[in-house]
Amino acid sequence: MNEETFNLSVRKFLKQVGINSQREIEQAVDQAIAEGRIQGNESFAAKATLEIAGLKLKVDVDGQITLE
Repeated sequence: MNEETFNLSVRKFLKQVGINSQREIEQAVDQAIAEGRIQGNESFAAKATLEIAGLKLKVDVDGQITLE
């Protein structure tokens, strides 16, 4: 295994996850505010699941998204 290649590919994957996830969350919040479903001062429980089938890895990450 090439450690440098491995580390770079993991970082690239996590960067994609972070950027795409943030964009999706922001769009969902904006739409919910625009539709009047939320006021913009809420907090939401959040959960992300990381799964790599070839490694038989499945990890849940729990957190909180706070708007104000």
